[in-house]
Amino acid sequence: KLPMLEPSDSAECIAYIKAAYEISEEYDTPVLFRICTRAAHSQSLVTEEDRKEPVAVPYEKKPAKYVMMPGYAKLKHPVVEERTLKLTDYANNSGINEISGTSEELGIITSGICYQYVRETFSEDEAKVLKIGMHNPLPTELIKDFAASVKRVVIVEELDDIIEKHCKALGLEVEGRNLFSP
Repeated sequence: KLPMLEPSDSAECIAYIKAAYEISEEYDTPVLFRICTRAAHSQSLVTEEDRKEPVAVPYEKKPAKYVMMPGYAKLKHPVVEERTLKLTDYANNSGINEISGTSEELGIITSGICYQYVRETFSEDEAKVLKIGMHNPLPTELIKDFAASVKRVVIVEELDDIIEKHCKALGLEVEGRNLFSP
């Protein structure tokens, strides 16, 4: 139930970590930041910006907020569900998940370092690409709209087929694991 961001290169690492702090403050939640070894060891151009000092907020001891024992967790659950809905809306509309390319035939949904591999393999006119920058919650409406804009959808992701399973649960006809070795 926590938001998770996954950058595909060094410049996105900077942009997404800033976004993670903003999301954390706006939605009052921890944010997971996933980065694979390949992206962590890669080099790409980044633009330096001046540091912006946030306003220091004093810590207040609030066990009902920070200690999720059963009595507190039960009361907090509706708040977490409401936050997840708001974060899904954010994922659909914030621009952190990007579409590029012009193909109407092939659409590829990918994330993280796999996005770089897809872009090295396919030109802008060979494949339309939906790059997922916010992995959780996944942008349901954006994925549906993307899938409707192409004839064939292929999921390219590392290890587990999380995006593929999500797309199939939405009722979309997608390919992924069946095309690649497990």
